[in-house]
Amino acid sequence: MNLELDNQIVALTGPAKGMGEVITRAFAAEGARLVLLGRDTAPIEALAEDLRSDGRTVFVAACDITDADACEAAIQAATQHYGKAIDVLVNIAGGSGPIGKTGADTTAAEFRDIVDLNMTGCFNTIHAVAPGMIEQKAGRIVNVGGTFGMRGRAGRLGYSASKWGLRGITKSFALELGAYNINVNTVAPGMVDGPRFRDKVCADIAAREGISLEQAAARHAADYALQRVSTSADVAHACLFLASARARQITGVDLPVDGGWAAV
Repeated sequence: MNLELDNQIVALTGPAKGMGEVITRAFAAEGARLVLLGRDTAPIEALAEDLRSDGRTVFVAACDITDADACEAAIQAATQHYGKAIDVLVNIAGGSGPIGKTGADTTAAEFRDIVDLNMTGCFNTIHAVAPGMIEQKAGRIVNVGGTFGMRGRAGRLGYSASKWGLRGITKSFALELGAYNINVNTVAPGMVDGPRFRDKVCADIAAREGISLEQAAARHAADYALQRVSTSADVAHACLFLASARARQITGVDLPVDGGWAAV
């Protein structure tokens, strides 16, 4: 299937670490012209150089997404660099907030920080790209949320609240921007296989149950209808689809990529 992303200008936040790098490389493989946005530019520049050596087109801009002015400046610089507005925005950057703390034990500062990153950050970047998309009457916005924003989670109040809020941002912008041929959707990963899953989640299960790490991974996967844990590539494929012309009639949705946990 041709996703028609070749030469599309795709801006990505949080593009160089973990799942973000996999998503970025997936868009690069589709021939997109990239705009990589982030506060820590060292790993972003390293990724950009690697992609350029493979013939990809990449523009890097330092940007703290919680700073509205920084987002506006970064998008303006990218627009000037490429000579046209952003076609696709993928909001990957985010944080986990307090883990294992009840709402009663979570401080106001901890709650405010994670809401600012996971909600305000996405609002700022959408606010920055929307005028250009409105002017060209075309655009795709994909927000990476999480399944704890679809089902509550004890011990993760700040994160869960922020991802629930992101869903509201997605749906409201979908309604407001739809008249301009702009789609706004959320991809909601569940647990994603990787160092945190293996070294933290599986290690905790293994220690508690007296089993091996592989047995712990299988125990965790058993909670899902498909009996397997998602990979970063699974999330990247969902982002590619929702950013493509093949999803032209889909907007305002929450797409869980979790093997069947949040939705079934």
